[in-house]
Amino acid sequence: MEKLVIKNIGMILSGKMEDPIFDGDCLIAIDGKIDAWGYEKDLDTDDPTSVVDAHGVTLAPGLIDSHVHPVVGDYTPRQQQLHWIDSTLNGGVTTMISAGEVHMPGRPKDVIGLKAMSIAAQRWYENFRPSGVKVHAGAPVIEHGMVEEDFAELANAGVKYLGEVGLGSVKDGKTANQMIEWARKYGIQSTIHTGGPSIPGSGLIDADMVIETGTDVIGHINGGHSALPDDQIICLCETCTKQAFEIVHNGNERAAVLTVNTARELGKLDQVILGTDGPAGSGVQPLGILRMIAMLSAFGNVPAEIAFCFGNGNTARQRDLNVGLIEKGLCADFVLMDQAQHAPGKTMLESVAQGNLPGVGMTIIDGVIRSERSRNTPPAQRLPERIL
Repeated sequence: MEKLVIKNIGMILSGKMEDPIFDGDCLIAIDGKIDAWGYEKDLDTDDPTSVVDAHGVTLAPGLIDSHVHPVVGDYTPRQQQLHWIDSTLNGGVTTMISAGEVHMPGRPKDVIGLKAMSIAAQRWYENFRPSGVKVHAGAPVIEHGMVEEDFAELANAGVKYLGEVGLGSVKDGKTANQMIEWARKYGIQSTIHTGGPSIPGSGLIDADMVIETGTDVIGHINGGHSALPDDQIICLCETCTKQAFEIVHNGNERAAVLTVNTARELGKLDQVILGTDGPAGSGVQPLGILRMIAMLSAFGNVPAEIAFCFGNGNTARQRDLNVGLIEKGLCADFVLMDQAQHAPGKTMLESVAQGNLPGVGMTIIDGVIRSERSRNTPPAQRLPERIL
């Protein structure tokens, strides 16, 4: 039995908007799953196999990037860059979800080819986790000619997500909706490109198309890159009662704040999730999720502890993941962080609410330490330490 004890925690962020801060200074994980948390004096901390002294820093569920475009391993041909996933881990992200492997050179667009590539991508990221990061990949972009049996085959092979609707040949809402319903029937989640075109072959997808298509996730509702007009973003927030409002670093920041403000007014902040939409033309954004949390807290007047939920718990619930929340039995994936050195604010949360990034001191995935002091965030005031 592998037993991880994390003690001397300064604050536990839960990932749950309804109860974002848990009491306690200690957390225990057994065999890579969360077992208990609370105060060390009340917990069974005997016979650990690993011990981390948090030295007063904040522990939160690992962050989730809901929108990435991986290709093979830890390499992106779009930016000719190696180790972008490892860099993102250093930004506190422990889980990524593919919105389509669209940057694969020569990406097949015939039905047989796209299914083969999707199944292969699902397999290679299942078998190889760069730096331990969980990459949910193998997300086919729907093309004309696909029939219900294709979605059944993909689901049986382990494919769980579709790539962005609109990046393939299917451009009309009626056809897309039929395919989305087939995918949903077999347990495959869907997302849609929202806004202006991003790559050759893509095009404008407006609010009417998003509503008619009926995907599970409104991909980059703030544009990727170009956002829809304000009235269409507001319309989507008002009309869509269950879909996730995905805000991305690669999009329009003003539209991101508009989305959060509208969602708050409608009582729909639980539908807000975060992604980066990288690697893309804007590059790789290792700190993209942290930057979105700080920006939305500062300019969207969202308490920082709630903004962190956008980047873990909300996404976990919308995407049906076993990570992103402090909950018994879920994966022991954490980011430990503290207020950046010399950053304004009396606490880490207050500093983030003023738009400052925290310093990441450690990431843990399945109860295993994967990175220590981040090479990408500003240096933290305090650092956790592995003592066993």
